[in-house]
Amino acid sequence: MARAGGVPGAPAAARRAPPPPAPAPAPPVWPASTTPLGHGDLAVAGVPLTEIAERFGTPAYLLDEGAVRARCRAYLRAFEGAEVLYAAKAFLCRAMAHWMAEEGLGLDVCSAGELELAVTTGFPADRVVLHGNAKSPDDLRAAFRLGVGRIVIDSASEIARLAAAVPPGSRQKVMVRVVPGIAAGGHAKIRTGTDDQKFGLSLTDGSAQHAIARILGQPTLELVGLHCHLGSQITTEKPFLCAVRRLVGLMARIKDQHGVTLPELDLGGGHGIAYRPGEDSLDIASLARKVRAELTESCAAAGLPVPRLVVEPGRAIAGPAGVALYRVLAVKRTSGRTFVAVDGGMSDNPRPALYGVRYAPRLVGRGSLAGTEPVTVVGRHCEAGDVLASDVLLPGDVRPGDLLAVPVSGAYHLSMASGYNLVGRPPVVAVADGHARLLVRRESLEDFRGRDVGL
Repeated sequence: MARAGGVPGAPAAARRAPPPPAPAPAPPVWPASTTPLGHGDLAVAGVPLTEIAERFGTPAYLLDEGAVRARCRAYLRAFEGAEVLYAAKAFLCRAMAHWMAEEGLGLDVCSAGELELAVTTGFPADRVVLHGNAKSPDDLRAAFRLGVGRIVIDSASEIARLAAAVPPGSRQKVMVRVVPGIAAGGHAKIRTGTDDQKFGLSLTDGSAQHAIARILGQPTLELVGLHCHLGSQITTEKPFLCAVRRLVGLMARIKDQHGVTLPELDLGGGHGIAYRPGEDSLDIASLARKVRAELTESCAAAGLPVPRLVVEPGRAIAGPAGVALYRVLAVKRTSGRTFVAVDGGMSDNPRPALYGVRYAPRLVGRGSLAGTEPVTVVGRHCEAGDVLASDVLLPGDVRPGDLLAVPVSGAYHLSMASGYNLVGRPPVVAVADGHARLLVRRESLEDFRGRDVGL
């Protein structure tokens, strides 16, 4: 007779068989599709990291397409009814522009190059916003030729120049970048909401108000809203709420003085992400709820209709979806430190040298029974500051030929990459559903030779 809860007639071994194991969770700060494999390897979106390194060489960058799309959808859910623009400066290629278009995001660009690449890929120009503290004539010509949606005015000197360049018979929608006097951001070099930096027009000294009055007097310009960007790597909501209050106050003064009600309010981006386990990141859903509540309350107090909200995430969409792969070239043990030198460095990721950013590289592709020890992962370039990760724990037997993977590498690495030492920028590989495909090829010596046209 079968025991209660058993299956009559089933073999005992079958009755004792455990359920299949659930997929192992992704390691912290890695894309959610990351799964551990045997021999110390990891797979992202079903593609082993060792396979990427073997097929495409190192250094190489992979981008999890599913993670990018999931972040886009998370923003659209959180900021329902708002306009979400992807900040192309974080990382742009044709595939990224295509993904943004398919997911329903707009685009925030800073140059004719970013604009041309996006629009020639098929991205709708009217969903593009052009930024920049020093827009060149080429930037403006491209904007008018391609029909960019809005241009953000960053200085008083732009107003007359922009108004004179508008094609006859048309009006250009513009916004004004306001400096609200708010200090926020993960490093002094990426705080842009204060008066002591190059961006925008100050609310404190009246520069913003004066520029707005001038813009309203230009028949070829249509002022549609205010813009601000407080900085980057902001991990708390308070600075954004303060910005809402100050900008709504300015909107109220514009209505009182000029009889104009502005329909848009752009709070920029700067939403912080975690680069290492345990670091803080900005809760996007919570930010959206609190910003919307603050905007509604401030507008009600000022007697204004609630403007359409615009946000501009870049790093928060691309960063967590990227992984950089490096091959160890040398291990050097000194009296006080162990240096692990890899085949990339500041030419493909200048952020540690610029901002002191810290990462959590990991050995992949082989197991190790050695205990961990603190090491400094350095690049191959002729700079003492070419350090990718200081005092990180790696197995004590790390050796030349090993493969290191660095998560959260999708933003401001290749977009800020250089040709230092003529090393060449790495390729970008998309992974999705167990397949990998090349998006951007590796920069070669032939590329450098082709640009060098004379003796």
